[in-house]
Amino acid sequence: MHDTIVAFSKSWGLFYLIALAIGVVIYACWPANRKKFDRAKKSILDKDDKPWT
Repeated sequence: MHDTIVAFSKSWGLFYLIALAIGVVIYACWPANRKKFDRAKKSILDKDDKPWT
């Protein structure tokens, strides 16, 4: 049983990780998600970029 799982992960694990990475890149570059990522990028600077008083 263990040998079967090891053989499967060695043969298909790399392809799984490549497919997952491609999926993440597609999600990050999808035009509909641009507003969400721009808002997240700017929100950090808007709230925390002030001098201490």
